[in-house]
Amino acid sequence: MEDNNVTPLHEDAIDEKVAPEENITATRSSLQLPRRMVHMSMGIIAAGVYHFFLTHQKAIYILGICASLIYIIEQFRTSYPEYMAKFDVIFKHIFRAEEQLKESAGVPYIMALLLTILTFPKPIALCAILTLAVADPLSAIVGIKYGKHKWAAGKSIEGSSAFFISTFVISLSILLHFTEVYWGWVLLLSFTSSVIISAFELIPLRVDDNLTIPLFTAFTLWILGASIGITF
Repeated sequence: MEDNNVTPLHEDAIDEKVAPEENITATRSSLQLPRRMVHMSMGIIAAGVYHFFLTHQKAIYILGICASLIYIIEQFRTSYPEYMAKFDVIFKHIFRAEEQLKESAGVPYIMALLLTILTFPKPIALCAILTLAVADPLSAIVGIKYGKHKWAAGKSIEGSSAFFISTFVISLSILLHFTEVYWGWVLLLSFTSSVIISAFELIPLRVDDNLTIPLFTAFTLWILGASIGITF
């Protein structure tokens, strides 16, 4: 016998339950300052803790745990959106529209930190992490707010200039602190690597730049440093 007391769910209610984060409209071209600040602070804190407090082995253990936790949280968030609806007030400030039903950039970000520290010497890893943490969001902020002259891949000269300058200052400062070679060689290495890294940043790859930027930065500094006899 059919139960007339059961009221079927309205189709709109089902859609609302499946996609509770439909109010998220931010894209890559959105300024989204809270997201940029989280991006920046995470990298700066990771680099600072690694530099001042952690050995290479301890840093790998801690980042490995963090990467596992972030991956699990992201799987839960995307698999059970109805339970995460209560956090929409936070999500809309730090997530983009395309991240509603898939893993956010936090996964490649933490993986990039782990792989960079795992693979490269500490000075190079710090340069790469801070380039991701500072140069990447800074170039986006400058490009979105002040970028009037567009060029490769739709990016602006102003944003690319901010990326180059910050990358150069980061590598020069860290390498001068960690190496004892003639400062002119460090200046040459920092300038040359910053030009190459800035050019690479313009390539419209489909791979998340949170993963490619630090790894390419570290690899470039490592190869160029070895070519002119700088050891780390």
